[in-house]
Amino acid sequence: MTRYYTQDHEWIEVSGSEGTVGITDYAQGQLGDITYVDLPEAGAVVAKGDAPCVVDSVKAASDVYSPVSGTVTEANHALVDAPELVNTEAETGGWLFRLTLSDPSELSALLDRAAYDAFVAAL
Repeated sequence: MTRYYTQDHEWIEVSGSEGTVGITDYAQGQLGDITYVDLPEAGAVVAKGDAPCVVDSVKAASDVYSPVSGTVTEANHALVDAPELVNTEAETGGWLFRLTLSDPSELSALLDRAAYDAFVAAL
């Protein structure tokens, strides 16, 4: 599996043509404690840059943008009853949704971990 990052602080872990999307630890830290997650429905078609998901925190509501285009295959329904999982496991068990990529070439515009860390350090 390969993980990529966006400058909007989403991550996507890709295996073949499937991707799992979440927000980074940095994003979670900026938002504060997550209190609610509005998840996309399976079957939803999203374009790169669409906001199929929203996370609410003690500070604000924030759109989560899809790093790539594709079709949502699954949402992390554990977050319905326990949205705080994003607070402690933003880059693991707090993933938001999975999708089948429709254009894998879009991955080339994303950042690897070193580039993302350098981007965050410059903020």
